[in-house]
Amino acid sequence: MSDMQYTYLGNTGLEVSRFCLGCMNFGSGADWMMNDRDASLELLDHALDAGINFLDTANAYSRGESEEIVGEAIADRDRDELAIATKVYFPMGDGPNKSGLSRKHILDQARASLDRLGTDYIDLYQIHRWDDHVPIEETLSALDHLVDEGLVRYVGASTMSAYQFTKALYTADVENLERFACMQPEYNAVDRHEEANLLPVCEGEDIGVIPWSPLAGGFLTGKYERDSSIPAGTRAETDKYTSNRFSDENWDVLDEIRDIAEKKDATPAQVSLAWLLHKPVVDAPIVGPRSIEHLDENLAALDIDLTPDDIERIEAPKTPRWPAPGKD
Repeated sequence: MSDMQYTYLGNTGLEVSRFCLGCMNFGSGADWMMNDRDASLELLDHALDAGINFLDTANAYSRGESEEIVGEAIADRDRDELAIATKVYFPMGDGPNKSGLSRKHILDQARASLDRLGTDYIDLYQIHRWDDHVPIEETLSALDHLVDEGLVRYVGASTMSAYQFTKALYTADVENLERFACMQPEYNAVDRHEEANLLPVCEGEDIGVIPWSPLAGGFLTGKYERDSSIPAGTRAETDKYTSNRFSDENWDVLDEIRDIAEKKDATPAQVSLAWLLHKPVVDAPIVGPRSIEHLDENLAALDIDLTPDDIERIEAPKTPRWPAPGKD
């Protein structure tokens, strides 16, 4: 197993592992989730033992079950070493005030997340999406309050337009409110639309970047084949978002990745993750393995060195543009 590497998140002093463990798989629900609490805890323990100190979950993941599992996993760990991230926005029940980014919902859900995580504070509290119905001043004020109360250390955001993110940063500066320190965008070798949207803002403002879906929902693992039927039990079988990635140019990217992987005695997943790790704007890709074997495979990407020619080959078939075709 590779020795873990660490970096600072954006321009903060928060030290995080170069891989963040995504915890959406922990809980019950869809077939692609682990649906096994004991196995989830075993995987979390293995990740923590391997040096991963950065865990990302959300209140909406299995309606809080993921946070509960994370809380159980970290209960006997050195809390000071860990960076625990969670998110707020999506519905947590039926009826009014159960979703969004109102002051009420944010404050209510922050305390609920703290209870489920079994901790006194959240290291990184992120808005899961932009809320068109709530003034950004209200959202930022609520987040600022949580920081002032010592319940949150840093605040972050995920998945929005560059205009929205820039507006939030400007508003925080003008109103003297807590500024977003981190952005969580979709970013991988076949989903590169953020190179024409959020990533230039993050680079210019020294914002931490922790990409979600670094393996494109499994597409970049190489488990799918061009012109073949989708294997039963895989995510693409039931998730149209994943199957929509099966375009000619994406297959061309994967062909290059497979060839590079073969020459380096690596796997397509490892080369794909190494491509992200070679991006200066990226701090910690969020990996979401469903087994210890997959996690160990992911961690081995830390040892893979890509040449400029390798990177050029991977990037050549795609032209980043916003909005991305087929993305809502």
